[in-house]
Amino acid sequence: MLRLALVVLWPSFLVTIVAEGFFFSFFDPHDLAIGGDHTDLPAIAIYTLGFFFFWVFCSLASMLTYYLTAPGPQSPPR
Repeated sequence: MLRLALVVLWPSFLVTIVAEGFFFSFFDPHDLAIGGDHTDLPAIAIYTLGFFFFWVFCSLASMLTYYLTAPGPQSPPR
């Protein structure tokens, strides 16, 4: 189980770093509007929330990749 967590979370963590870097290079945290209203959160809080949002999204993608590439049960020989 620990191996599964490391196989899924470590690559998604690395991709999250790159994704957040690209995203916040183009968008200022104070210009983002959530639900039509601008937030009063400090920039570091928006960076943190963005990081965890990207990490969850990338973890789901990594988990799906692991699930699709895992070997299935062996068929009995005929």
